Amino acid sequence: MLRRWVLYVLLLFVFGILVACGDDSETSGDAAGEGTTEEGQEETDGEQNRYAIVFKNTGNPYGEKEMEGFENAINELGAEAILRAPDQPTVEGQIQIIEELIAQQVDAIAIVGNDYDGLQPVLTKAMNQDIKVLSLDSAVNGDSRMVHINQADPEAIGRTQIQAVAEIIDNEGQFAVLSATSQASNQNLWIEWMQTELEEGDYGDMELVEVAYGDDLRDKSVSETEALLQSYPDLKAIVSPTTVGIAAASKVITDKGLQGEVVVTGLGLPSEMAEYINNGVSPWMYLWNPLDVGYLAGYAADALVEGEISGEVGDTFEAGDLGSYEVTESEDGTEVLLGEPFRFDEDNIDEWKEIY
Repeated sequence: MLRRWVLYVLLLFVFGILVACGDDSETSGDAAGEGTTEEGQEETDGEQNRYAIVFKNTGNPYGEKEMEGFENAINELGAEAILRAPDQPTVEGQIQIIEELIAQQVDAIAIVGNDYDGLQPVLTKAMNQDIKVLSLDSAVNGDSRMVHINQADPEAIGRTQIQAVAEIIDNEGQFAVLSATSQASNQNLWIEWMQTELEEGDYGDMELVEVAYGDDLRDKSVSETEALLQSYPDLKAIVSPTTVGIAAASKVITDKGLQGEVVVTGLGLPSEMAEYINNGVSPWMYLWNPLDVGYLAGYAADALVEGEISGEVGDTFEAGDLGSYEVTESEDGTEVLLGEPFRFDEDNIDEWKEIY
């Protein structure tokens, strides 16, 4: 009996030790959980800034380069880049994306606007939630952003294209403009300067017969080019201030065997236009580096978020490999100007086509 009692006591003692160990284990688990939460909170407090760029639409080679440049800058800054674009170049598509970015509480939004005024309500909403907003390439109105990143002087772009087509067709004949969308602020401003150059310069024997819109979609730009050729049998040139349009128009002219009869100039990507410059359809064209436009926008976004600039005239900031830039006054708000348009022709196109 005594032996059984001693055994019983020993069993109770062992059981008590096991229970105590179990309690210690659960307590340690809770403590570890609290510690993990605190560490996670520390990580959240120190997480990367998130900068978003919203281009006009997907499938646009120029836009892909611009977003790549933006991402390069953001990576250099140690932040997170978010690259977005709607399937079609519509205001509605961009509004939906911006609403999503607001919900995600990104730090900055860089917008390539599909409409000058149509994005104001949603961009104002973003700024009211302390999201820094800037536009690049295709501007939104001054009340919709803090600063605009302009790829080149709009006056120089517009006037240069008229001077180019005039030289190519010897200041004589009909020509048309193939633009992007009718709401694209950058395109419209360049076309205004084209018309100003026509009015002020010595172009009396040249006639601008139509401004057509391919909506920066390749198929529609092809259709618009074909319609121009059919409507104006004496057409001598097409000026297209859009990389999608100039490539589409050049392909149509080439496919129809119209080299030497109709020429194309405007703004194009060297990688897409090398064939048409070399075959004579486009004697020369202009552009800037879209990688640099996006890159400059990335650094400007960071400067806004970090409080280095506020978008006021006279603000300055460093833009990585591009150097120092200053915010200047524009017709509607303020802007940062990348530089002047660059001419691509048969003497340099093979060098540049490998770059972008």
